[in-house]
Parts: sequence; structure tokens; C-alpha cells
Amino acid sequence: MKSLQRFFARLSNLVASSHAGQHLADQRLREEMEEHLAQQTADNLRAGMSTAEAHRQAVLKFGAVGAIREKYHAEQSLPFIETLLQDLRYALRMFWRSPGFSFIAIATMALGVGATTAIFSVIDATLLHPLPYPSPAELVRVEDDLPGVGAQDVGISVPEWRDLESSGIFQSVSFSGHGANVNLTGSAQPERLSYKHVSPNYFAVFGVDAQLGRTFDPHDATPGFNLEAVISDGLWRREFGANPHILGKALLLDNDVYHVAGVMPRSFRDLGTTSEELSTEVWLAAGMSGLPFPPPMRGTRLQGRVVARLKPGLTIAAAQIRLDALVASLKKQYPAEYPAEAAWTVRLTPLSESVVGSVRQSLVLLFGAVGSVLLISCVNVANLLLARASGRGREIAVRQALGAQRTRLIRQLLTEILLLFLLGGIAGFGLLFCTQRFLLRLVPESLPHLNNIAVGWGVLVFAVTVSVAAGTIFGLAPAWLMSRVDLIGTLRQEGRGSSGSLGRSRARQILVISELALSLVLMVAASLLLRSFWDLYKAEPGFNPDRVMAIQTWLPGPNDPSADIYRTATQESVLLREILRRSRTLPGVEEAAIGDEDALPLGHSHPSQLPLIREGVETMDNQAPVIDSPIVSPEYFHLLGVPLLRGRLFNDQDLEDTPQVAVINQAAARMYWPGKNGMGEDPLGKRVRLHLDAREPSSSAGPAWTTIIGVIADARTESLADAAIPQLYRGVYQHPAKDLAIFLRGQLDPSFISSQMRTQIQSVDPQLPVFHAQTLDEVLSTSLSVRRFSMEMVAFFAATALLLAGLGIYGTISYVVNEQRSEIAIRLARRAGI
Repeated sequence: MKSLQRFFARLSNLVASSHAGQHLADQRLREEMEEHLAQQTADNLRAGMSTAEAHRQAVLKFGAVGAIREKYHAEQSLPFIETLLQDLRYALRMFWRSPGFSFIAIATMALGVGATTAIFSVIDATLLHPLPYPSPAELVRVEDDLPGVGAQDVGISVPEWRDLESSGIFQSVSFSGHGANVNLTGSAQPERLSYKHVSPNYFAVFGVDAQLGRTFDPHDATPGFNLEAVISDGLWRREFGANPHILGKALLLDNDVYHVAGVMPRSFRDLGTTSEELSTEVWLAAGMSGLPFPPPMRGTRLQGRVVARLKPGLTIAAAQIRLDALVASLKKQYPAEYPAEAAWTVRLTPLSESVVGSVRQSLVLLFGAVGSVLLISCVNVANLLLARASGRGREIAVRQALGAQRTRLIRQLLTEILLLFLLGGIAGFGLLFCTQRFLLRLVPESLPHLNNIAVGWGVLVFAVTVSVAAGTIFGLAPAWLMSRVDLIGTLRQEGRGSSGSLGRSRARQILVISELALSLVLMVAASLLLRSFWDLYKAEPGFNPDRVMAIQTWLPGPNDPSADIYRTATQESVLLREILRRSRTLPGVEEAAIGDEDALPLGHSHPSQLPLIREGVETMDNQAPVIDSPIVSPEYFHLLGVPLLRGRLFNDQDLEDTPQVAVINQAAARMYWPGKNGMGEDPLGKRVRLHLDAREPSSSAGPAWTTIIGVIADARTESLADAAIPQLYRGVYQHPAKDLAIFLRGQLDPSFISSQMRTQIQSVDPQLPVFHAQTLDEVLSTSLSVRRFSMEMVAFFAATALLLAGLGIYGTISYVVNEQRSEIAIRLARRAGI
């Protein structure tokens, strides 16, 4: 207790002290010490000593005056804090005396710490906090694999889902489909929304609730959609003005009436990429076993995401063992549905790994790159400090000659260096804070939790911590070497110039060599990355995006297929032909074509992949390879400039009631009809069968056979990095599509084409929304920017590191050259006798 009271008393003295107060206290202390010395001297005189000896003996008995003063000050205040404040004031004066050096050092550290902090803010939002849900360690992703046929995440059937629910391994198992479109009508303008169909227990599995109203009843047993909707906070505010009486309001979605059950909190983030988080605005619950879903059979797999919450206390490894036993039991019970050659398995992975697994490697690579930038920044500043140490040798020597201890000098120099690094880190944080909006635009929406990236207090603490750690690590050596001076030699030589001590020269050489080594590694990495990006940038896409625009619309698909006025291709073709006719009448339009969203080059995230069964090749339906299958009109290939190599393209006579035909690309021909002895087999006339969407009508005998009528050249419509992705195109007049893209080529005005197309489309059907008008050049640039993100960022940071290294090495070499010139001048002066 006494120690605590003494500490607060000292702290109070330190806070209350002023220059005048300190001077008055020193004066009283001197008067008291002089009084003691005078009294002791008088005692010595009475003892018979001479005046001089009496005073000398009094001083010896009293002790060192300086030590007594220091001890007195230490007892009355906090010497560490007082010394630290003195060191900080002295450091600031030194920075002010050398503004050029201070600016370069602080700017160098700002760049290094700012770059590192920027990537840390991304990692903090994605890798360190991937799941903003209660008890995230219990959440797992469930994936069905068929390793026997090389297929992963093939989807889950409704019976398998129910088996998992009743297995006793999980608290609950939820299913969510991929994001899809739905039309919201009944307002001034029809609006296209992105929705997810989910199981009723979807929100309960994540442990989140609505901010207004409620979520779905987890025990709801409705086989199809239960006609309840949960909407996002953004839709609630944008479309309904944050109306607190929204609950129970009827929404007309694809001509089906739903009622609002609840509104999710603004902070709720659904699973998926940032684009999915932003776009999903409606959740609809269904049992996945009634209309419009296919019958619940084991061979019918639903495509989507299965997320489960483990039983409390059950590890993933233990759950996987129990799940493997369940899978083995089901294989024995249903051998026809699970043939041995397919090797069906069910795999559990932590949900956090499922969310960030695809970007973890890229972010770690980026963090390593910016770590190298920070390392080179620190080496640069340390190198500059060593170069500056030679100029301060005389100052250090004079201070030692006046009695300064070496430990005191090291502490003062280290404080100066730490302050320099800390100011650089704060400047880097400030730069990042001011430019965060611009930098966030560079991050692709394929990254999860982009909305959670924030430059806040946590990032500031990281920047300060990194700065202090870097200053301590890279400041000890300069401070140690700067304090090691030859007192006599330095005082004799520093005034005439010197090249510095051998220790400083060696340390400077080590730092320069380290910089060169790091710079060489980064230069090679940056060169390779830039070469890869350049090759990607210059790769021919295989189609001509020049002067082409795409405008999207969505045809409603009610839950009851019989109520769908666009159910069949024949019904839909009337609308499509009229849209094409009206589009060609617009000013500047030279060509027009229609396709589904999958036909939009590089503009879709989840291409429709259908199982492909070839005639004459024995393959079980659940073992069939999948192939991308866009739906297009006959004009599509000519509009995009994709050449026909063999056979023919679609024409207006390829209708729903005529034999089904398809066009494939070269990659599909090579993969599925390789022939023998390296000679490709002619695919023309070959027949294939596709498992089509459940909403598309087919005969009772199953999907019809489709004949290959043409082969086109490969094009990079799926990925700029790969042109050899197999594709099978189907005709839009034979296969209906809900997500449509209208392609226009000509001299078009992007600012007016959207409104013009909206007028033309809604003059045919006023319930259709029109959205996403964009040029194919924009789509190409967006895809390229997403693809190049990792390479571009790494290359940028590597180039920045090279620049920093070059500046540091240049400054060091310039300093050494100047020192050599001074040494030569001194030698010439000595020879001349000056």
C-alpha cells in the first residue's frame, strides 16, 4: 500500500512539476546541502583541521553532490518517465534539425507499414473472422463426392438430407440453393431481385434471428415453397422505406404471392462471396420435395450448399467417422443408387475453411509480399541511420566526454529510432485511412466479407505494434554501433572528416547485401507475375467484344409450372422473336441475338453444367461427366465472331417439335470423341443426352437424344486463363430459358440503350424487368481485373519494394562516395602541408 501511495505521489510531482518549480526545488536542495557541508566543515575546524582540509573531509564524508541530487530527484518523481520525455523532446529537436532525413525515413516506413496494414485489414475480415455466427466451430460444410468418376460436390438428394438429419451426428442440417433471380412486380417498375431458396431451418442452423418479425419455422414440413419470405435490411429500406408495418405484406414474386415474415439485421452476412452477400435480398423457404422441385429420389441431386451444426462436444474427426459408417450402411441398403465404381463418399469440412479456402493462399502470398516490403523499408531506414551515425560521431563523443553513460546514450538513441518508426507507422495508417475507399475498389467481389473490411482501432493497434516491433529489432544495431565511438580518436578526427568506424561499415555492408538479395528475389517474382499477367492480358478471347452490348431480363417462373406462360420453348419463342425484331429497329443496332445468362461471355459465376451421356458409351446417370451448356439463338455465333469449323449452326427451323440439335466447341470434340491413335473422331451426327432442368418438359422416357450438328472454335467465354473448356450449345427455340441476355452490336449509346430496351421489352410484356446493361469490353475488363488481382497486387508491392531498396542503396552508396571524397581531400591537404 505504501508503495502505491509513493507511486501516486511521484506521479503527482511529475505532473505538477514545471521549469520554475524544478529550479526552486534545486535551489532549496543546494542550500540544504551547503548548510550540511558548512556544519561539517565547522566541526572539522573545531577538531583542529586546516580550512582546506576541513572542507575536503566534509565533502568526502557528505558524498558526491551529483549522485545525491539524482537520488533526490528519483525519490521525488518517476525518473523513467521523466527521462523518456526528455529523450522524446531531444529526438523531436533532432528531427527538426534534419528535416530531409526525417521525411525520407518516415515516408519509407509509412509505405512499408501502410502496405502491410492494408493486407492485414483484409486478412482480419476474411481469414481471422470468417464466420460472424454464434459458436462457429460447430458449423461444417457437407459435400457429396464421387471420387470413382472424378466428381466432387455433386449435390445432395432429399433422402440423403433426411438421413443426415436423423443420423444423430448433427443438431440440424440445412440446404441452400445457389443464388437465383426472381421478379418483384406490382410496383412502379418491375424489379429483378436475387434470392435463395433455403430449407426452413436455414437461419436456425446459423443461430441468427430477424431484427423485425421472425425467420422461418425450422419444423415447417411444407414440401414446396411455404409462401413466406424473409427480406434483407437493404431491400426493406430501399423498396419499402423501412416501413415498420412490413410484416405480413404481400409480395408478388414471379407471379406467386408471398408474405413477409421478417427482416434480417443490417449486419447479417449470408454465406458466399461478397457479390452474393450484397445481391441476396430475399430468402424463400421450401422442403425441396414439392413443386417446382423434382420428385425426392436418391438419384436426383439438388445443387447448392449443405451446412450443418455438429452436436455439442463432437469434433469434426469424430463426426466424420460416424458419417463414414452411415455412408457404408446406405451403400449396402441401396446398391443400385450407389454403385461401387462411383465410390460415393460424404465429406465434412469446417465451414470457415469452405468460406475462405479459395482465397487463403492468395492472401497469404500477398501478406508475404508486403512483409518483404516492410522488411526492405526497415532495412532502408536502418541503413540510413547507420549512414547518419558517422555524422553524429562527434556529438556522441562530446556527450560521453561530458559524463554520459553508454547505456544512457543507447536508450536515448533507441528512443529516437523508435519514435521515427512509430511516426512512420502512424503516417502509413493515416494514408491507408484516407485511401481506404479507393483501395477497396481494387478488391474483387469474389473475396468473401469485403463489406467487413474496415480501417479501425484494431488495424491501428496492428500498425503501432508492427512499428514498435520493427523499430526495436532494427533500431538496436544502429543504436549500439552509434554508441561505440573511440572517444579520443573521434574528437581528434571527426572535425577533419572520417569514413566512420569499421563496425558501422561492416553493418552497412551487411544491410546493403541483404537489400540486394531481397530485391533480387522480389524482382524475379515480380517479373514472372507481370509476364503471366501480360500473357493473360494479350490472350485472344476467341470472340469479338467490340461494339457489343448485353442487356439482361428475367422471365417469371411460378411455382406451379402449369401457370407459367413461358413454360415451353414454343410459348417463349413468340416473346423472343418479337424482342429481337424490335431490338433491330433501335438506332445504331446492326445485329441482335439472345442467349441465357450462361451465354454471356465471362459474365456469369455459376455456369449450368448438365450430365452428358453419349450414345454407345455405357455410363450411369450419376457418374456422367458434366458439361457447360449455354442456350443461344441462331444469330449468337455470328454476332460474337465465333467461327464455325464443321457442320452447321442453328437456324429458325430448329424448333421444339423438331429433333433436338446442339453445337459443340473444339474442346468438347477432343475430350468426348478423341478417336484412336491420336486421330480425333468426327462428332457430327453423334447423339448425346442431357439431364435438363426439372422445369423443362421432357417425355416420359426421359430426356430426348440430341444430335451434334456443328463444331465451333474454342473461345475464352468461361475463363480468360483457359480456352479449352468443353461447351455444348443448345438452341433457344428448342429449350426455354428464364435468365435472358439480349446481345446488340452496332454504334450504340450506353447511356440510352438501357431505357430504350426497357421500353421495347415492356411494350411486349410490362412485367419484365430490364437490368445490367453493359458492354462486353466492360465484362472483359471486369473478368480480367478479378483474375489479375493477386498477381497485380504482388507485382505492385514487389515493384514498390524494389524502388525502396534502390533508393536506400543509392543513398548509402552516395554517402560512401562522399566520405571517400572527403578522405581523399584530407589526404591531399596533408600532402600539401595544409
